[in-house]
Amino acid sequence: MLRIVKSIFKNKIEILKFSSKILEDAVNAVSSLPGIGKKTALRMVLHLVDDFTDKNTKIRESLLALDTQLKTCTECYSYSDEDLCEICGNVARKKNLVCVVESIRDVMAIEDTQQFSGVYHVLGGVISPLEGIGPEKLNIDSLVHRVKREEVEELIMAISPTIEGETTIFYISKMLEEFKVRISTIARGVSFGGELEFADEYTLAQSILSRMPYKQS
Repeated sequence: MLRIVKSIFKNKIEILKFSSKILEDAVNAVSSLPGIGKKTALRMVLHLVDDFTDKNTKIRESLLALDTQLKTCTECYSYSDEDLCEICGNVARKKNLVCVVESIRDVMAIEDTQQFSGVYHVLGGVISPLEGIGPEKLNIDSLVHRVKREEVEELIMAISPTIEGETTIFYISKMLEEFKVRISTIARGVSFGGELEFADEYTLAQSILSRMPYKQS
């Protein structure tokens, strides 16, 4: 009986919390983001509502631009404002040095180290049969065509050192056996089983600088 009363009381609180369906929908939308609970979402939404500057307008326009204007680079598959991202379009970057990563977040993590002067290729994940992710679902074929089309001298496999990551590196190395391209992996300053995006900048920078040739085993 006490449990039923608590449930009813809790539901009443939830109803009283939102005097507006629009406000409730906004809070639910914001709280659906990773790491943001209902209370935090409520504070953020109320802040935007009570802010009399043009901050909420800028936020709304920025979020809308993500949906309507953000593109994927046709060369490396990172996010871009144009067909070609700023990194691929930068003439100062070494086009013969390609860093292969799982996700766009890894591109940002490596760029933060300011130790890499080449370009990138975003796979969009790693081979994981248990999750139904095969090579055909990743940007591997386009990587092979890129190596074949351009004068790529080295591929740096900056992929998280997991079983799936190692499988992906092995598969790509087999696909590129006929090409004269050096394949290296980042030094194991990044712990095995760890996620690349969570490595600190110093460790990640040293891993890039101390990369080693990849050997099939």
